[in-house]
Amino acid sequence: MIPVAPRTSVALCTYNGAAYLEEQLLSILGQSLPVGEIVVSDDGSTDETLSILERVAAGWPDLNFVVLRNATALGVTANFEQALAACSGDLIALCDQDDVWWPERLERMMAEFTRRPALQMLHADARLVDAAGAPLGFTLLQTLGVSDTDRASVHAGHAIDAYLRRNIVTGATMMVRRELVERSRPFPPAWVHDEWIAMVAAATGEVDLIEEPLTDYRQHGRNQIGVTTLDATGKLSRLRAPRRARNARLLARAAALQQRASGFEPAASVSVLALIEAKLAHEKRRSALPAARLRRVAPIVRGWRARDYSRFGLGLQDVLRDLVQPV
Repeated sequence: MIPVAPRTSVALCTYNGAAYLEEQLLSILGQSLPVGEIVVSDDGSTDETLSILERVAAGWPDLNFVVLRNATALGVTANFEQALAACSGDLIALCDQDDVWWPERLERMMAEFTRRPALQMLHADARLVDAAGAPLGFTLLQTLGVSDTDRASVHAGHAIDAYLRRNIVTGATMMVRRELVERSRPFPPAWVHDEWIAMVAAATGEVDLIEEPLTDYRQHGRNQIGVTTLDATGKLSRLRAPRRARNARLLARAAALQQRASGFEPAASVSVLALIEAKLAHEKRRSALPAARLRRVAPIVRGWRARDYSRFGLGLQDVLRDLVQPV
Protein backbone atom coordinates (compact mmCIF):
# COMPACT_ATOMS: atom_id res chain seq x y z
CA MET A 1 0.00 0.00 0.00
CA ILE A 2 1.32 3.44 -0.94
CA PRO A 3 1.73 5.61 2.20
CA VAL A 4 -0.53 8.64 2.43
CA ALA A 5 1.39 11.92 2.49
CA PRO A 6 0.91 13.60 5.88
CA ARG A 7 -0.52 17.10 6.17
CA THR A 8 2.14 19.65 7.07
CA SER A 9 1.90 22.82 9.13
CA VAL A 10 4.48 25.59 9.45
CA ALA A 11 5.00 27.17 12.89
CA LEU A 12 6.43 30.65 12.36
CA CYS A 13 7.17 33.15 15.13
CA THR A 14 7.58 36.85 14.45
CA TYR A 15 8.75 39.92 16.29
CA ASN A 16 9.52 43.11 14.37
CA GLY A 17 10.57 41.00 11.41
CA ALA A 18 9.38 43.19 8.56
CA ALA A 19 12.80 43.45 6.90
CA TYR A 20 12.96 39.81 5.80
CA LEU A 21 9.53 38.33 6.51
CA GLU A 22 7.98 38.53 3.05
CA GLU A 23 10.95 36.79 1.44
CA GLN A 24 10.63 33.99 3.98
CA LEU A 25 6.88 33.64 3.47
CA LEU A 26 7.28 33.47 -0.30
CA SER A 27 9.91 30.74 0.08
CA ILE A 28 7.42 28.72 2.15
CA LEU A 29 4.61 29.27 -0.33
CA GLY A 30 6.92 28.34 -3.22
CA GLN A 31 7.80 24.86 -1.95
CA SER A 32 7.86 21.94 -4.39
CA LEU A 33 5.18 20.32 -2.20
CA PRO A 34 2.51 22.72 -0.95
CA VAL A 35 2.23 23.42 2.74
CA GLY A 36 -1.14 22.68 4.35
CA GLU A 37 -1.18 25.40 6.97
CA ILE A 38 0.84 28.35 8.23
CA VAL A 39 0.47 29.35 11.89
CA VAL A 40 2.16 32.61 12.89
CA SER A 41 2.50 33.76 16.48
CA ASP A 42 3.47 37.41 16.65
CA ASP A 43 5.05 38.58 19.91
CA GLY A 44 3.92 42.20 19.87
CA SER A 45 5.53 43.59 16.72
CA THR A 46 5.47 47.37 16.32
CA ASP A 47 6.82 47.52 12.75
CA GLU A 48 5.10 46.43 9.52
CA THR A 49 5.18 42.71 10.38
CA LEU A 50 1.42 42.34 10.85
CA SER A 51 0.66 44.30 7.68
CA ILE A 52 2.94 42.01 5.68
CA LEU A 53 1.27 38.92 7.16
CA GLU A 54 -2.20 40.24 6.31
CA ARG A 55 -1.20 41.14 2.75
CA VAL A 56 0.46 37.81 2.02
CA ALA A 57 -2.38 35.84 3.62
CA ALA A 58 -4.92 37.70 1.50
CA GLY A 59 -3.18 36.43 -1.63
CA TRP A 60 -3.65 32.82 -0.55
CA PRO A 61 -7.36 32.58 0.38
CA ASP A 62 -7.48 28.77 0.14
CA LEU A 63 -4.62 28.28 2.64
CA ASN A 64 -5.30 28.02 6.37
CA PHE A 65 -3.19 31.04 7.38
CA VAL A 66 -3.53 31.70 11.11
CA VAL A 67 -2.05 34.77 12.82
CA LEU A 68 -1.98 34.85 16.62
CA ARG A 69 -1.28 38.25 18.16
CA ASN A 70 0.21 38.54 21.65
CA ALA A 71 -0.88 41.62 23.55
CA THR A 72 1.91 40.88 26.02
CA ALA A 73 5.21 39.50 24.74
CA LEU A 74 5.77 35.83 25.62
CA GLY A 75 9.44 35.52 24.69
CA VAL A 76 10.94 33.17 22.12
CA THR A 77 10.31 29.81 23.80
CA ALA A 78 6.73 30.44 24.96
CA ASN A 79 5.88 32.08 21.64
CA PHE A 80 7.03 29.01 19.73
CA GLU A 81 5.15 26.75 22.12
CA GLN A 82 1.99 28.71 21.37
CA ALA A 83 2.53 28.50 17.61
CA LEU A 84 3.28 24.78 17.72
CA ALA A 85 0.26 24.05 19.90
CA ALA A 86 -2.01 25.82 17.39
CA CYS A 87 -0.83 23.72 14.44
CA SER A 88 -3.16 20.98 13.19
CA GLY A 89 -0.89 19.17 10.72
CA ASP A 90 0.52 15.70 11.28
CA LEU A 91 3.98 17.18 10.69
CA ILE A 92 5.16 20.61 11.77
CA ALA A 93 8.08 22.51 10.28
CA LEU A 94 9.56 25.16 12.57
CA CYS A 95 10.41 28.43 10.92
CA ASP A 96 12.28 31.63 11.74
CA GLN A 97 11.10 34.96 10.36
CA ASP A 98 14.31 35.95 8.61
CA ASP A 99 15.52 32.86 6.74
CA VAL A 100 14.79 31.48 3.27
CA TRP A 101 13.71 27.91 2.64
CA TRP A 102 15.19 26.06 -0.30
CA PRO A 103 12.37 24.92 -2.64
CA GLU A 104 12.67 21.22 -1.75
CA ARG A 105 12.88 21.58 2.03
CA LEU A 106 9.38 20.31 2.77
CA GLU A 107 9.47 17.59 0.14
CA ARG A 108 12.85 16.30 1.32
CA MET A 109 11.84 16.13 4.97
CA MET A 110 8.31 14.85 4.42
CA ALA A 111 9.72 11.97 2.38
CA GLU A 112 11.77 10.83 5.37
CA PHE A 113 8.77 10.91 7.70
CA THR A 114 6.60 9.06 5.19
CA ARG A 115 9.28 6.40 4.71
CA ARG A 116 9.99 6.03 8.45
CA PRO A 117 6.80 5.92 10.57
CA ALA A 118 8.78 5.78 13.82
CA LEU A 119 10.71 8.98 13.07
CA GLN A 120 9.77 11.71 15.57
CA MET A 121 12.09 14.57 14.69
CA LEU A 122 14.35 15.48 11.80
CA HIS A 123 16.77 18.37 11.56
CA ALA A 124 19.10 19.48 8.81
CA ASP A 125 22.09 21.59 7.96
CA ALA A 126 21.69 25.15 6.68
CA ARG A 127 23.75 27.51 4.57
CA LEU A 128 24.78 30.65 6.45
CA VAL A 129 24.11 33.87 4.57
CA ASP A 130 24.59 37.54 5.40
CA ALA A 131 21.89 40.19 5.73
CA ALA A 132 21.64 40.53 1.95
CA GLY A 133 21.36 36.77 1.46
CA ALA A 134 24.90 36.28 0.15
CA PRO A 135 26.49 32.95 1.21
CA LEU A 136 29.14 33.28 3.90
CA GLY A 137 31.03 30.20 2.71
CA PHE A 138 30.13 27.74 5.45
CA THR A 139 27.20 25.86 6.89
CA LEU A 140 25.49 25.81 10.25
CA LEU A 141 26.90 22.46 11.32
CA GLN A 142 30.41 23.53 10.32
CA THR A 143 30.10 26.75 12.31
CA LEU A 144 28.81 24.91 15.36
CA GLY A 145 31.73 22.48 15.12
CA VAL A 146 29.47 19.42 15.06
CA SER A 147 31.83 16.46 15.14
CA ASP A 148 31.76 13.31 13.04
CA THR A 149 31.19 11.43 16.31
CA ASP A 150 28.04 13.39 17.10
CA ARG A 151 26.73 13.03 13.56
CA ALA A 152 27.32 9.29 13.70
CA SER A 153 25.59 9.04 17.08
CA VAL A 154 22.46 10.69 15.68
CA HIS A 155 22.39 8.45 12.60
CA ALA A 156 22.95 5.32 14.70
CA GLY A 157 20.00 5.96 17.01
CA HIS A 158 22.08 7.35 19.88
CA ALA A 159 21.20 11.02 19.53
CA ILE A 160 20.74 11.32 23.30
CA ASP A 161 24.50 10.83 23.66
CA ALA A 162 25.19 13.77 21.35
CA TYR A 163 22.49 16.04 22.79
CA LEU A 164 23.63 15.52 26.38
CA ARG A 165 27.08 16.74 25.35
CA ARG A 166 25.74 19.90 23.71
CA ASN A 167 22.87 21.11 21.61
CA ILE A 168 23.38 20.60 17.88
CA VAL A 169 19.73 21.09 16.83
CA THR A 170 18.53 24.41 15.41
CA GLY A 171 14.78 24.95 15.32
CA ALA A 172 14.86 26.72 11.97
CA THR A 173 15.92 23.41 10.37
CA MET A 174 13.51 21.11 12.24
CA MET A 175 10.44 19.12 11.37
CA VAL A 176 8.56 17.16 14.05
CA ARG A 177 5.47 15.05 14.45
CA ARG A 178 2.64 16.87 16.18
CA GLU A 179 2.40 14.10 18.76
CA LEU A 180 5.97 14.90 19.84
CA VAL A 181 4.98 18.51 20.50
CA GLU A 182 2.05 17.33 22.60
CA ARG A 183 4.30 14.99 24.60
CA SER A 184 6.90 17.72 25.13
CA ARG A 185 4.56 20.36 26.57
CA PRO A 186 4.77 22.35 28.71
CA PHE A 187 8.24 23.54 27.71
CA PRO A 188 10.37 24.17 30.81
CA PRO A 189 11.40 27.83 31.24
CA ALA A 190 15.05 26.79 31.59
CA TRP A 191 15.10 25.38 28.06
CA VAL A 192 14.91 26.85 24.57
CA HIS A 193 12.03 25.31 22.62
CA ASP A 194 14.05 23.52 19.93
CA GLU A 195 16.59 22.07 22.35
CA TRP A 196 13.82 20.75 24.61
CA ILE A 197 11.84 19.12 21.80
CA ALA A 198 15.04 17.53 20.50
CA MET A 199 15.89 16.16 23.93
CA VAL A 200 12.43 14.65 24.46
CA ALA A 201 12.53 13.12 20.99
CA ALA A 202 15.97 11.61 21.51
CA ALA A 203 15.04 10.23 24.95
CA THR A 204 11.85 8.57 23.77
CA GLY A 205 12.04 7.80 20.06
CA GLU A 206 13.79 8.04 16.73
CA VAL A 207 15.46 11.20 15.42
CA ASP A 208 17.82 11.86 12.54
CA LEU A 209 19.87 14.50 10.77
CA ILE A 210 20.02 15.46 7.10
CA GLU A 211 23.61 16.53 6.49
CA GLU A 212 22.80 18.90 3.67
CA PRO A 213 21.50 22.46 3.73
CA LEU A 214 17.79 22.97 3.15
CA THR A 215 17.60 26.55 4.41
CA ASP A 216 19.48 29.82 4.06
CA TYR A 217 20.10 30.78 7.71
CA ARG A 218 20.46 34.54 7.77
CA GLN A 219 22.89 36.29 10.12
CA HIS A 220 22.17 40.00 10.40
CA GLY A 221 23.00 41.12 13.93
CA ARG A 222 19.39 41.35 15.08
CA ASN A 223 18.54 37.64 15.19
CA GLN A 224 16.46 36.71 18.23
CA ILE A 225 18.61 33.58 18.45
CA GLY A 226 21.59 33.45 16.12
CA VAL A 227 24.53 31.13 15.61
CA THR A 228 27.65 31.27 17.75
CA THR A 229 31.01 30.08 16.52
CA LEU A 230 33.51 27.72 18.07
CA ASP A 231 36.57 29.13 16.31
CA ALA A 232 39.74 30.08 18.19
CA THR A 233 38.53 33.61 18.91
CA GLY A 234 35.20 32.36 20.24
CA LYS A 235 36.86 29.76 22.44
CA LEU A 236 39.26 32.32 23.91
CA SER A 237 36.45 34.74 24.73
CA ARG A 238 34.60 31.95 26.54
CA LEU A 239 37.61 31.31 28.77
CA ARG A 240 37.52 34.94 29.89
CA ALA A 241 33.79 34.98 30.61
CA PRO A 242 32.53 34.55 34.19
CA ARG A 243 31.29 31.03 34.76
CA ARG A 244 28.57 31.40 37.39
CA ALA A 245 25.61 32.37 35.19
CA ARG A 246 26.37 29.79 32.50
CA ASN A 247 26.85 26.96 34.96
CA ALA A 248 23.67 27.90 36.81
CA ARG A 249 21.82 27.77 33.49
CA LEU A 250 23.26 24.35 32.63
CA LEU A 251 22.35 23.05 36.08
CA ALA A 252 18.79 24.37 35.82
CA ARG A 253 18.37 22.67 32.45
CA ALA A 254 19.75 19.36 33.72
CA ALA A 255 17.49 19.52 36.78
CA ALA A 256 14.40 20.25 34.67
CA LEU A 257 15.23 17.35 32.37
CA GLN A 258 15.74 14.96 35.27
CA GLN A 259 12.46 16.02 36.88
CA ARG A 260 10.47 15.44 33.69
CA ALA A 261 12.26 12.40 32.26
CA SER A 262 10.61 9.77 34.44
CA GLY A 263 7.22 10.91 33.14
CA PHE A 264 8.05 10.85 29.44
CA GLU A 265 5.65 8.95 27.18
CA PRO A 266 6.63 6.59 25.74
CA ALA A 267 8.86 5.83 28.68
CA ALA A 268 12.57 6.49 28.40
CA SER A 269 14.75 3.42 28.85
CA VAL A 270 16.55 2.69 32.09
CA SER A 271 19.88 3.44 30.41
CA VAL A 272 18.66 6.83 29.15
CA LEU A 273 17.31 7.75 32.60
CA ALA A 274 20.67 6.78 34.11
CA LEU A 275 22.46 9.04 31.62
CA ILE A 276 20.19 11.93 32.52
CA GLU A 277 20.87 11.38 36.23
CA ALA A 278 24.60 11.32 35.56
CA LYS A 279 24.36 14.51 33.51
CA LEU A 280 22.63 16.25 36.44
CA ALA A 281 25.32 15.02 38.87
CA HIS A 282 28.03 16.35 36.54
CA GLU A 283 26.45 19.81 36.34
CA LYS A 284 26.00 19.89 40.12
CA ARG A 285 29.71 19.20 40.57
CA ARG A 286 30.64 21.89 38.04
CA SER A 287 28.40 24.47 39.70
CA ALA A 288 29.92 23.67 43.10
CA LEU A 289 33.53 24.26 42.01
CA PRO A 290 35.20 26.82 44.31
CA ALA A 291 36.24 30.30 43.26
CA ALA A 292 39.91 29.57 43.99
CA ARG A 293 41.32 27.97 40.85
CA LEU A 294 43.85 25.71 42.62
CA ARG A 295 41.04 24.16 44.68
CA ARG A 296 39.20 23.26 41.48
CA VAL A 297 41.96 20.98 40.21
CA ALA A 298 41.19 17.81 42.20
CA PRO A 299 37.42 17.61 41.46
CA ILE A 300 38.05 18.47 37.79
CA VAL A 301 40.62 15.67 37.51
CA ARG A 302 38.13 13.24 39.07
CA GLY A 303 35.49 14.30 36.56
CA TRP A 304 37.95 13.87 33.70
CA ARG A 305 38.95 10.39 34.85
CA ALA A 306 35.28 9.42 35.10
CA ARG A 307 34.86 10.59 31.46
CA ASP A 308 32.12 13.00 32.53
CA TYR A 309 33.64 15.89 30.61
CA SER A 310 33.56 13.93 27.35
CA ARG A 311 30.16 12.30 27.98
CA PHE A 312 28.38 15.49 29.02
CA GLY A 313 30.31 18.34 27.47
CA LEU A 314 33.08 19.42 25.14
CA GLY A 315 35.85 17.41 26.75
CA LEU A 316 39.14 19.26 27.22
CA GLN A 317 37.52 22.56 26.26
CA ASP A 318 35.18 22.33 29.27
CA VAL A 319 38.03 21.16 31.50
CA LEU A 320 39.98 24.27 30.55
CA ARG A 321 36.90 26.42 31.11
CA ASP A 322 36.40 25.04 34.61
CA LEU A 323 40.06 25.50 35.44
CA VAL A 324 40.51 29.10 34.32
CA GLN A 325 37.19 30.93 34.05
CA PRO A 326 36.58 33.58 36.68
CA VAL A 327 33.53 33.26 38.91
